[in-house]
Amino acid sequence: MDTQNLIDMANRIGDFFDSMPDREEAVAGVADHIRRFWEPRMRRALLASLDAPDVGGIAMSEIVREALVQNRERLTPAAPSIA
Repeated sequence: MDTQNLIDMANRIGDFFDSMPDREEAVAGVADHIRRFWEPRMRRALLASLDAPDVGGIAMSEIVREALVQNRERLTPAAPSIA
């Protein structure tokens, strides 16, 4: 999975919500959008990028980083069940 592409997509979502006057609502909006519309693999890769050292490329915007950090537990997909 291309982490830089995921960060770019998340930043575009962040740009949309960043224009909202209420910062808490904007941060919650970013997290909610990612939780509702991104598949588990995408969320896992994006969350993993928080822990990886910056190796260049596209930087994560402040609002996206804030949304991921504040909502990490809620955004982390449940472990797949093995039947």
